[in-house]
Amino acid sequence: MNRSFWRAGHTPTLFSAFLYFDLSFMVWYLLGPLQVQIASDLHLTTQQRGLMVATPILAGAILRLVMGVVVDRIGAKRAGLIGQVIVIAALLTAWQVGFSTLTGALTLGLFLGVAGASFAVALPLASRWYPPEHQGTAMGIAGAGNSGTVLAALFAPLLAVAFGWQNVFGLACIPLVITLIVYALNAKDAPGAAPKKKLADYLVVLGEKDAWWFMFFYAITFGGFSGFASALPGYFHDQFGFDAKTAGLYTAACVLAGSVMRPIGGVLADKVGGTKSLLVVYTATALLIAAAGFNVGGSAGAVALFIAAMLCLGAGNGAVFQLVPQRFGKEIGVMTGLIGMAGGVGGFALAASLGAIKQATGDYATGLWLFACIAALGWMSLAGVKQRWRSDWTVAAARV
Repeated sequence: MNRSFWRAGHTPTLFSAFLYFDLSFMVWYLLGPLQVQIASDLHLTTQQRGLMVATPILAGAILRLVMGVVVDRIGAKRAGLIGQVIVIAALLTAWQVGFSTLTGALTLGLFLGVAGASFAVALPLASRWYPPEHQGTAMGIAGAGNSGTVLAALFAPLLAVAFGWQNVFGLACIPLVITLIVYALNAKDAPGAAPKKKLADYLVVLGEKDAWWFMFFYAITFGGFSGFASALPGYFHDQFGFDAKTAGLYTAACVLAGSVMRPIGGVLADKVGGTKSLLVVYTATALLIAAAGFNVGGSAGAVALFIAAMLCLGAGNGAVFQLVPQRFGKEIGVMTGLIGMAGGVGGFALAASLGAIKQATGDYATGLWLFACIAALGWMSLAGVKQRWRSDWTVAAARV
């Protein structure tokens, strides 16, 4: 990273966007690491527990589009301030008032979805300061905030054991308030008016077949990453009897692997081509998750298999977004919103279905095999369109 990058934009805004995104992803994912303790106290079934951890993922997916519209209307900084205040207020209410039913947990999950929608604020807030030659770096730094999921997986179960799970919501507000202050003092909207996205813009893009392919491919990669990130604490607890703290630590290792691999996946896709990279990702993911369904290697094998699978899914996330600008360069803002929403819907479907299938069959194997089949379907679908993409796209200096 050369000096021209740091001189080109606004470093305080870039840092604020990263911090906001990082802490937002931490609380977006908060119910996942706490699910074992919450489900025990609220007497939730496995299916209800799966629905609880999946709700913030779906809410965040839908609210990304809403937040994108808000950013267009009032600016990214104001939208971020409003989003942070809503999330802090929801956590304070959950801490002080509490909840004792599934409905209360789902309501909190809906509000935590606002934190998941930070994607639609942090990235444009940072990237609009930078010229085209530095856009990738700026978005990579701001987008690295998805590592916040690791913080939740590491610390939430430990704090819940020490102070009780309800107090974790109050403790989470401490770094959130600090982040809000840093953001309010340092973040600035880039000068000049950004082009506003209209509903018609989304409808036009949805008329393109390739838009649906990208949404499907990202629903597998990011949906797999976010869905497993939320479901694994419960899976490790149910399948191998791990306590909440141990399940959280193993989940943190899996989530860290996927988070670190995302930018590396983009670099690899640049070198070998996005379609070739994704084909490898889908093949490896299908084999690894299928092996996990067969309980290969017991608990140690399961942890190793899921770390490897999350590495692949993280690389796939980066590969999808290496391809998108080559096909939809002029509609990248609209496509980012749609693809991000599809990824969240995929994560919701995975986390909720794993719980429902475990409830119905008594085991996670069927759910894992089903996801392995979907990854295989992703491979077959991509293999079917890759030749047309390579012949039709005319972007120079980029590998498809």
